[in-house]
Order: sequence, then C-alpha cells, then structure tokens
Amino acid sequence: MSDAHAADLVIRNALLVDGTGAPPRAGGLAVTDGRIVALDDVSAWSGAREVDAGGRTLAPGFIDVHTHDDRALIANPTMDCKVSQGVTTVVAGNCGVSLAPLTVDRRPPPPLDLVGDTAESFFADFAAYLDHLDAEPPATNALAQVGHASLRVGAMDDVTRPATAEEIRLMRGRLEKSLAAGAIGMSTGLFYPPAIAAPTEEVIELARALHEAKALHTTHMRDESDRIVDSLEETFRIGRDADVPVVISHHKCAGQANHGRSVETLKLIDAARGRQHVGLDAYPYVAGSTMLDSGRLMGASKVVVTWSVPCPDAAGRDLAEIAADWGVEIAEAVSRLTPAGGIFFMMDEEDVQRILAYPHTMIGSDGLPHDSHPHPRLWGTFPRVLGHYCRELKLFSLEEAVRKMTGLPAGEFGLTDRGTLAVGMAADLVLFDPAEVIDTATFEAPKTPAKGIAETWVNGTSVWRDGTVTGARPGRALRLQSLTMPDAA
Repeated sequence: MSDAHAADLVIRNALLVDGTGAPPRAGGLAVTDGRIVALDDVSAWSGAREVDAGGRTLAPGFIDVHTHDDRALIANPTMDCKVSQGVTTVVAGNCGVSLAPLTVDRRPPPPLDLVGDTAESFFADFAAYLDHLDAEPPATNALAQVGHASLRVGAMDDVTRPATAEEIRLMRGRLEKSLAAGAIGMSTGLFYPPAIAAPTEEVIELARALHEAKALHTTHMRDESDRIVDSLEETFRIGRDADVPVVISHHKCAGQANHGRSVETLKLIDAARGRQHVGLDAYPYVAGSTMLDSGRLMGASKVVVTWSVPCPDAAGRDLAEIAADWGVEIAEAVSRLTPAGGIFFMMDEEDVQRILAYPHTMIGSDGLPHDSHPHPRLWGTFPRVLGHYCRELKLFSLEEAVRKMTGLPAGEFGLTDRGTLAVGMAADLVLFDPAEVIDTATFEAPKTPAKGIAETWVNGTSVWRDGTVTGARPGRALRLQSLTMPDAA
C-alpha cells in the first residue's frame, strides 16, 4: 500500500450518519492532520491507528449550541461532562452572561455568578479570553459570545434603569472590539436582573454592531411564561430592525398555565421564519435550572436546590422540605439560601416533545458546570435525545436526531468545516451504539456519564475512550472571522 494512502486514523465497518439528515450507510473514513481525507470506501487506506467500529454508528461530533461552559473550558479543560456525550464543540457566552469584556472588584451580581463568582474569573477584554483558550486549549472546540448583561454591569453604575446614550456608546464600543477579536455575536438575558430594565431599543442599537460584523444574536427571552408571545415578537423585532439572524435559547412554555402553548409559539416562529432568519434550541427535560429567586418559583411544581453560598449542605435538597424543616415560608427559605441556584420543574412533556420534534430545533444542554448538584442535562442531554426520544419514543429518526446536533447547528453558527461527514471537514467525530446509548445522569445523581458513547475525537484526536477521558486537549477557540453566518433574512 502506497504512502499516499496512509492516514493517521482509519475507522472501518461503521454505520455512517453524516449529519445532513440522509439515511445511514455502511462505510468508514480516514483522517490525516485532523481532517477527513477519505469517506465510505477506505479499503485502500491504512492508518497509524485502526478502529473497527463493529457496525456501530459514526457521526459528526455533537455541537452543544447553548452552554455556560465559559469558565469550565479553563477550570476543567478535559471537559469530561461534554466529551463523554460525544460533544466536540460548545457555544458559550449565553443568556447575556460572558466572562469578557468585564472587570469587577467583587462577586458579580446574579446570574453572572453562575459562570464566575470571583473577580479573577473575568477578562477585561475578549481577545484576552480567547488568547487564554489558545494558550491552554480545552478538549473541545469553543465558540464564544459577548453577554449583554456583562456589558451592562461593566458600563453602568445602576443596571436597574435603561442605559444612557453614552453608556450604550461605551457598550457598543466594547462589543465591536470583542467582535473584531473573534466573538461570534451577542447574547441577551432580558429575563435576568442586570438586563430586565433594558428597553428593546437598547438591544437593537447594540445589535446593529452585529449586522456590521456579520455576527448573530441569541436570546434568553424576557418572558418564557405568561407573556411569551410578547417576548417572541420582541425577539423578532430585534432581528428585523438590526438585520441580524436570531436564535431563541432553550425554547419552552414555562408554568402550568402555559402548558400546551408550544402549538401557538411554534406557529409564530414558523411564520417569522418566512420573513427573517430565526433559529431555536431546546433541552430534553421538563425542568430548567437557574438562579434561585422567589420570582422564578412561579409555576414550578417542584424546586431542587443546586448550590447555596450560605447553606452549602442544601445542594440536592427539595426547597419545600428545607422550608418545612426551618418552619418558614418558601420566600423566606429562598432569602436565607441566596446566593443560590435551583432546578425548576415547570414544563409539560408534550411541549418538550413538540419543540424537540420541530424540524428547526437544535439541541443545547444549558448545563451549569459549577453547580454543586447540577441539573442532569449537563451530563446527559445528547445521549438522552438519542436514547430516550429517538430510540425509545421514536420522536424522530436516528439521522434526524444527529442532524439536530450536527449539520443544523453548524449551519446556524457558521461552522462551514464541521457538522457533517465529508472529505475536507474537520475530524470531529463520535462513535456510539444506537441500541445502547442512553443518559444515566438523574436528578438524584446528576454527574454520571452516559452509556453507549464508545469514543469521541476532536480535530482527529481521541478525547474520550473506554469510558474515560484520554487527557488530550486538541480543542480550538473558533473565531468569528473563520465562520460564515447565515443571512439575516
């Protein structure tokens, strides 16, 4: 066999699910210098390492489009919770929260403390954050956004009011500098205290910088419960007026009074997509997780504490039981526990399934890696989609499940060389058993790796194999300038 047919890695006898939605097919692939150099028939190739897939499924590595991994990429660079699921690329800086550009001299206000609870966690400029990831690479690739709340906290002396024209000018300057450094866009968390007072016009003015840079806007909308329609219309308006593509984060209909409203919201999203570019993501659970605050208990049937600064032993306990033990009302218990986080059981399973099945819905974990007792979505999201919703409930086909995690998000986030299996693409890969793959992380024991993920490769290097991380850290900070974002309209 000639040297021309030598490769670093050859995988044979696989069921290829290529990320486009096409039917699975038998074949293999070869990898050299971190890229796919041969696909389907690899009989003429030999590899420095040979892998017999044994008929298992080989797919593009999964893209987690909604994460709060900003600091985890630094603090836990082997990214066990992600590579164990087959995730090879994460999108950070969501819900208005990012580690840059921001300088603080004390614990930041919630929800910024979900990703960084000390002044040392933050970076004064975005280039410094991306440069740090270059110098100390994680196991996964990373895309990073600028958080609107982080911009506000850095530019305003009081975030409980609209920003002044001068403050908007300052924020926009920092946003533009961050985009030039490689930030892929701006996220908003208009639901949260640092941004709730921001009028729509403030966001539009900042988002105009995204249009100029050909970047995108993702949003944790102002209201995902009773006023969800108003929030959708606000989101669509921001996208139209600023002429930017928008992505609705973790789409849900929260609170018992809103169960079933996904029929309404998906029709609105579908109609908007006929006029402008709108994407969305979701996670496969009926519970969400965020800062513990009495205003967020409304509509939740149950709340579990995930962490608490004054009462660390409360992590993992039911809030109602804590309140009963203390002999106080729920609101008083929350006050005593804060700063804290919680898991909120507030969605309806039919809505979850309807949103997941919507053809344009991507998959995002929305996990909080620094919680003491995190939501199981941090470790289980992608195998849960494959095992529970695809195999067990047959909500969609295997190739459709993979497309939602690979080709679809690659298109939404401008990743032209990832997300599908094709010659020339980056060798971000996952090998799994479709008959076995399943999440094992539970609300009681949330930090347990999934079953059925045989191996994960990032840029051609194995990062998860035989049930453990390899320790390799071949990930890259992917900058805006290397991406091709979708048109706004």
